[in-house]
Amino acid sequence: MQDTPKANRLHIAIFGKRNAGKSSLINAITGQQIALVSDFAGTTTDPVYKAMELLPIGPVVIIDTAGLDDEGELGELRIKKTKEVMDKTDLAILVFTADSKDFSLEKEWFKELKVRNIPVIGVINKVDLDDIAEEELKNQFDIPFVKVSAKNKQNIGKLKELIQVYAPKDFERETIVGDIIKPKDLILLVAPQDIQAPKGRLILPQVQVLRDILDHDAMPIIVKDSELEDSLKVLNKNPDLVITDSQVFAKVNSVIPKDVPLTSFSILFARYKGELEYFVNGAKKINELKPGDNVLIAEACTHHPLEGDIGRQKLPKWLEEKAGGKLNITVNAGVDFPEDLTKYKLVVHCGACMFNRKQLITRIVRCLEQNVPITNYGVAIAEINGILDRVIEVFNK
Repeated sequence: MQDTPKANRLHIAIFGKRNAGKSSLINAITGQQIALVSDFAGTTTDPVYKAMELLPIGPVVIIDTAGLDDEGELGELRIKKTKEVMDKTDLAILVFTADSKDFSLEKEWFKELKVRNIPVIGVINKVDLDDIAEEELKNQFDIPFVKVSAKNKQNIGKLKELIQVYAPKDFERETIVGDIIKPKDLILLVAPQDIQAPKGRLILPQVQVLRDILDHDAMPIIVKDSELEDSLKVLNKNPDLVITDSQVFAKVNSVIPKDVPLTSFSILFARYKGELEYFVNGAKKINELKPGDNVLIAEACTHHPLEGDIGRQKLPKWLEEKAGGKLNITVNAGVDFPEDLTKYKLVVHCGACMFNRKQLITRIVRCLEQNVPITNYGVAIAEINGILDRVIEVFNK
């Protein structure tokens, strides 16, 4: 946990045709031989991710992708993977060369990037071999351009300057919890260490919330739910805020005094990674579920499910209890997320600590476009327990 998590880094993706020099460009930007380079078209198959520090921007992830013009059955699968990269792209670099004067394919991809509101920088590569008139491209693509030779490291500095200028400043929220606490506030964290927690470590959301509290000069105390009542007895004042694991919402809600603000790690991440308003509206739809309805449970990470898994066992059980019967529940993990969501009455997403904000917002937008409500684990559990208004009140203040 010494490095900035990938999910909190600006994601820069490189798109272009095969042999446009995308991999060479990444190697030039990073100053390392990260991506495999070859004169053979189609060397890059699956997306390649490189986490690095790009000064003065800071921590970034640079993504190398397969060629937009990949061919054959495998080529179609590679292009599908490249399109999935767009879901998490904060800034796109579209690479051109003089090898082809037909830019119809680049126009298709540029249109897709613009629809997703992704800022784009155009790079004219291989100018050491041949060149394109910049004005010719500017007439077709309303984006900034820079001419480079990735092979000779020519104008790579200018490309980095453009990245600094056009990188979105709001690719992530500034804070997870810092805007709702004050210096010297006493923050009580309830973190049950069940079988899902990695041995010897806290899970990522707990670590990030703890660090954010420390960065804002508040005073965190962390306990397991089994020690919650004892911790309240030894404190000489009520905590200013209690943040709990959503799975023990009911227990913690019954113990914490009603005048003490209460929320959860998952709800904090619903706001940090996505838009809390949409998740709250989606949670209200839980009360309309009926037996036989289709529900999608989406997880950001892939893991081996264990006994008592929240997404595969606990949430389905609680949702079916609310619906009064069996639901048709589908669980998708990682980057798998259906294009067509119309059959689902509800999508329930995890806290998305492993996603960048762009990736989760993309999923929210897809749900909204298809009129499918979406909520988040913590928000859903709060609604199921009848305490949603209480656990979001701290944000309204």
